[in-house]
Amino acid sequence: MKREDISNAVGDISTRHIQEAENYSSQNIARKRFPAQKIVAWVASLAICFTLAVPALAAADVQAAYKILYVASPKIAQELKPVRTSCEDAGIKMEVISAYINADKADIYISMQDMTDERIDETTDLFDSYSINRPFSSSATCERISYDEKTKTATFLISITQWGGKEIRGEKITFTVDKFLSNKQEYHDKIPQIDLSIVNLSPQTQSDVNIRGWSMQGDISQVDLSKGTEYIHYLTATSEGSFSPVNGVTVTGAGFIAGKLHIQAYYENILETDNHGSFRLVNAEGDEINSEVSVSFWDSERSGSYEEYVFDVSPREIIDYALYGDFYTCNSLTNGDWQVTFPLEYEE
Repeated sequence: MKREDISNAVGDISTRHIQEAENYSSQNIARKRFPAQKIVAWVASLAICFTLAVPALAAADVQAAYKILYVASPKIAQELKPVRTSCEDAGIKMEVISAYINADKADIYISMQDMTDERIDETTDLFDSYSINRPFSSSATCERISYDEKTKTATFLISITQWGGKEIRGEKITFTVDKFLSNKQEYHDKIPQIDLSIVNLSPQTQSDVNIRGWSMQGDISQVDLSKGTEYIHYLTATSEGSFSPVNGVTVTGAGFIAGKLHIQAYYENILETDNHGSFRLVNAEGDEINSEVSVSFWDSERSGSYEEYVFDVSPREIIDYALYGDFYTCNSLTNGDWQVTFPLEYEE
């Protein structure tokens, strides 16, 4: 049996099979109540497994799949309809597997499969390069939920909620992707190159920087929120004493400014790698202090980004802590043009 035949079978389960599944579950399986979101994810995962499975399956196996789907939830299983709309570019196939519509919400399962190489892996990230075009006001998210190493296929869940509680069925959307990242690496470890007990108490600073964003926690006395972060002084990056705990990340400074600890890092080529990270202070008991504010600003070419992390800790308190870093880097970017348009509907 072909994969498309299995998808059709899952999508066209009759009411007779619903009754069979109910009888089966009452005799053999103790009924339990599950949150709707968990049921949707479970049923969708099963459907994906069958649509991406080996080419040949016996009819009896497919019939067993019907029963499994309907034991979980007959209503949701019936509404999770195969869509099977796809496009291909640069040897990468993007396919809309199925969609579940419930009132003002829609969960759409999309896969990306490398047909010729190994550019898709368990770390594949759409890098915020996707767009979800729809003719109605709504909020939407996209996240990777699984990866099949055999078929080199990553599956993503798109969740859409139409504003105002309006029925979402019958609408159409266009999902577009123009690049994605793979082979992402993570680093979570101590930064032994910085001895916090001898951090510079009067480092060289700068204030004229091209800020691209910031995040903060708690009471930031140095920041006038009405004027952004223009009153903060930052460390001046220097090659002297700088080091790279991981490729793509360079620690470019550490010191106290206005009684607070500043740590600065440079992230290379963020527009094509999404290199980013954070620092934290950890003492011998495992207690942690996170930065209360972090400010990012562009380098002169606007391709890399400096980020400065400010900790509300004094030179006297710092001797009890060590510096740790958490970094996320990537060196594999794939460009292309993938676009699919499909309706948000299901057959009665």
